[in-house]
Amino acid sequence: MSALDLAGQQVTVAGLGVSGVPAARALAGLGAVVTVVNGSDGERERAQAAPLEELGITVRLGDGDTLPEGTDLVVTTPGWKPTSPLFQAAEAAGVPVWGDVELAWRMRGPDAPPWLAVTGTNGKTTTVRMLAAILEAEGLRTAAVGNIGVPLVDVVLSDEPYDVLAVELSSYQLHWAPSVRAHSATVLNLAPDHLDWHGSMEAYAADKGRIYEGNTVACVYNVADKATEDLVREADVEEGCRAIGFTLGTPGPSQLGVVEGILVDRAFVENRHKQAQELAEVSDVTPAAPHNIANALAAAALARAFGVRPQSVRDGLRAFHPDAHRIEHVADVGGVAYVDDSKATNTHATEASLAAYEHIVWIAGGLAKGATFDELVQKSAGRLRGAVLIGADRGLIREALVRHAPDVPVVDLDRTDTGAMSEAVREAARLARPGDTVLLAPACASMDMYLNYNKRGEAFADAVRTLAAQEQ
Repeated sequence: MSALDLAGQQVTVAGLGVSGVPAARALAGLGAVVTVVNGSDGERERAQAAPLEELGITVRLGDGDTLPEGTDLVVTTPGWKPTSPLFQAAEAAGVPVWGDVELAWRMRGPDAPPWLAVTGTNGKTTTVRMLAAILEAEGLRTAAVGNIGVPLVDVVLSDEPYDVLAVELSSYQLHWAPSVRAHSATVLNLAPDHLDWHGSMEAYAADKGRIYEGNTVACVYNVADKATEDLVREADVEEGCRAIGFTLGTPGPSQLGVVEGILVDRAFVENRHKQAQELAEVSDVTPAAPHNIANALAAAALARAFGVRPQSVRDGLRAFHPDAHRIEHVADVGGVAYVDDSKATNTHATEASLAAYEHIVWIAGGLAKGATFDELVQKSAGRLRGAVLIGADRGLIREALVRHAPDVPVVDLDRTDTGAMSEAVREAARLARPGDTVLLAPACASMDMYLNYNKRGEAFADAVRTLAAQEQ
């Protein structure tokens, strides 16, 4: 049963989509008078609107800027920018704006399960799913929810008696979720991303840092990323809440880290100054790339903060298999490994991906989203055998390669049709030598050529399989 009383309140939901539709349904179920506004008016939106209108919900398509008269509360879906005219109108009228996560938090009943929350520029989904696997290995009823999987609004209304939830939260969601108070939380890393939405790196970091507010047991930070520790220092937490670091090096007290191929815990042990608890082996993490080991340590820290036993950390990590298009090995052809990391849609994720391999033919490009590539190329130049560039903004990467890796051979494919990927794989195969890795890590969004990063990764995998068949 929901703890939130909105009976008779006029609530405007900003946006349809994955979270807007369940939010509208839930609000109507609470007795609110619901109006959904949506800027676009197409076949898909009308299909989403029809079942809502059958529930008595008003759906206004083609106008997302005007605040409906009499609105008492606005509930927004994550993609809407804070500068949207609708929110400016709400602020002028003194109307509060909640995100769908804030709505879910306020709807929780008295016996609601605690949240273990994860955010960061990269690695969120993998870490949350690792965490859920570890919690399940402990025998706990849990689910990976939030920015992935089932919308949180549906979860809190479910009859499923969860013990704990593994919750992925984006910066968009955190911006509109001032009341959320996690049991324990982590910011995995911070790098420039979505700055067009947040307005500045400072605002982006501040929204990420909201995840630590009110934590009761542990604020987990990345030792290698000082900005995440700074967010812990700035957070207003419950008395007794601890700062817990994770590191790929030897951990100090109150940290988790790696010693001689073993993931160890020096935070949740009886004498953290003198003792360390073995949790798992690096080989238990799939794939065992450095950034993925960091994800595993963060997941382990949150699980340990919840009281999970060491053997469950090991068993959960062994049971976990990453989603597609995340440093996914597709095939070996002619002694060359072909790896799909289409999910690497920004420079921070791509830097981590490139760091996982010694000799690389790099397939990159797409929509840069305002990114620059000089630092990425500088750090990775020594690993590059060659580069094949695709997509609308490939010229920005080419220029960075000319400046910082002039000896690396570059193939610039002057085409943005979907067939470009097959040519890219053929060109990469020509540049590669046995022992190399052909790595799709685009550092860019996919929408210039593909519906999403999944479709881009599938195109790469299909091209690799075609190449393999031709080699036989």
